[in-house]
Amino acid sequence: MSIVVLNRFPYNNGHLLIAPMRHIPGLLECTEEELLDMIQQVKQAQLLLDKALHPQGFNIGVNLGRCAGAGLVDHLHIHIVPRWNGDTNFVSVCSDAKVISQSLQELRDELAQAAGKDCLSRQ
Repeated sequence: MSIVVLNRFPYNNGHLLIAPMRHIPGLLECTEEELLDMIQQVKQAQLLLDKALHPQGFNIGVNLGRCAGAGLVDHLHIHIVPRWNGDTNFVSVCSDAKVISQSLQELRDELAQAAGKDCLSRQ
């Protein structure tokens, strides 16, 4: 019912998105089963990121509507962003640029290794 994908434009290393397979704009359109499945996927993603990257915390959230920061306005998704003490840096504050220290392919490989199988799509 849900899909977990690497964010192509991550806020931080390990940034994942969890979305329902159905194309829906928000939580109000979700069935109870879709809501439960998404939250279970968030839990599994957090466990996997903990095992692979050892973050010190997480930001987990939903942006609903363009004014709330939603990049994909008409498709519901939950962000899960690993965080480390001191990971905010001057580059994003001064120049609106982001520095991500790991390629998506390298992250995908680490998460697959932590999961104990090649469970993540290479697309």
